[in-house]
Amino acid sequence: MDQAKEMYDYHAWANAKIFERLKELPEDLYKKELKPSIFPSLQTVMIHIYLTDLLWLEVMNGRDMKEVWGENDQIRLQADSCALQEMETMYNELTEKYKAFIQQNDMEKVFTVDNPYAGLLDTTPTETIFHISTHGNYHRGNAAAMLRQEGHPSVMQDYGLYLYVSRNGFKSPV
Repeated sequence: MDQAKEMYDYHAWANAKIFERLKELPEDLYKKELKPSIFPSLQTVMIHIYLTDLLWLEVMNGRDMKEVWGENDQIRLQADSCALQEMETMYNELTEKYKAFIQQNDMEKVFTVDNPYAGLLDTTPTETIFHISTHGNYHRGNAAAMLRQEGHPSVMQDYGLYLYVSRNGFKSPV
């Protein structure tokens, strides 16, 4: 089994679960300012996950991290004006790019990241996929806590449930 593909598929599935849940809730909740919270809104959480995923795909494709970071500021401004459905569409398009990357590249080929804050790191696309998945888990947890803070249940989107759903066709009641 291709571990990078499996982990990315989980990451995309879990993000889709959060988008599905957000679409079930009052439309204004997505952009509502929430205090106190680690993020100002659910929208900023989803944009942060998206921008981080975008950054790492660009870096795995050989682009300079600092350059991509600079471009992400402009993308963040555009995403701020997007409705939930538009953000989901952007994420789905990025998911397709990731799937193509995983299919077309050697996931164990070492490349060097020059992170302006942390320095040089030799890593692989597989390790990077694991990073974006765990990063997404952390922030999907933020989104879940924010939903509960507003009186709404979140949705299960942990890796164990993903395995039951993807391998056994399990239909989760939550």
